Amino acid sequence: MKSASKKRLGRGLAALIGDDTTEESVIEDARSLRHVPIEFLKASPKNPRKSFSDDDLSDLARSISEKGLLQPLVVRPGKEENTYEIVAGERRWRAAQLAGVFELPVLIRELSDGEMLEIALIENIQRSDLNPIEEATGYSRLIEEFKYTQQELANSVGKSRSHIANMMRLLTLPGEVIEQVEKGDLTAGHARTLVAAEDPKGLAAKIIDLGLSVRDAEQLIREPEVNKSVKVKPAAKAKNSNTQALEKELGEKLGLVVEINEGSKESGKLVIKYKNLDQLEDVCARLRK
Repeated sequence: MKSASKKRLGRGLAALIGDDTTEESVIEDARSLRHVPIEFLKASPKNPRKSFSDDDLSDLARSISEKGLLQPLVVRPGKEENTYEIVAGERRWRAAQLAGVFELPVLIRELSDGEMLEIALIENIQRSDLNPIEEATGYSRLIEEFKYTQQELANSVGKSRSHIANMMRLLTLPGEVIEQVEKGDLTAGHARTLVAAEDPKGLAAKIIDLGLSVRDAEQLIREPEVNKSVKVKPAAKAKNSNTQALEKELGEKLGLVVEINEGSKESGKLVIKYKNLDQLEDVCARLRK
């Protein structure tokens, strides 16, 4: 299985997950494309991605409600009759449930357990869908279970070898710190800094309590005496109910996260957050009208 799996991935992950636009792959995809009831689809316990942002799912659910699901899921036949196990696209499946969709397009692939795990890991890593710990765990599993070298893995996922090594070092952090990275309390940059710290747990607590940047955290390691000069960032000014209501109204109209940051006197900033180019183009089109 090992050699066959690596050969397929070497041909290009796009061919396996429906992103290949060559004539041969398009014809193959058309033959395997099906529309199946959403309840026939099951999440895979082998999916390396474990956390899904509620806000992200809500945004995607709104997009699916308005435009439909533009990209099919990749599945393999399940163990029970008329069921399919999701190989790629669990986030889309979860959002479609929120959107009240009853049927989804899928591409059916015949894959072994090992091939499925390998593809799921690499597909998630290449699309930056994993948090730092999930990404590091994915690299570790590919190396341990599929006997990749760091260089082979770097070539497969389009990252540098040093990136692979640095991310895997995050798994040496104490369990409490790993949980803080998984929750988003600490960034990958903070986590890499903590790997070299004598007291990673203590420094992690200080970073979170003081809202320190990665550069500040690096200074704490290089120059311990800087502790005395580090100042707590002032708490953000509480927004009044009118501002919060306006943020909500604009956010619902645009289907995006909107922030209104008040400055001095009557000035301020209106921030519209988008997650991909489709959302940006949609906002630009509305503004042009």
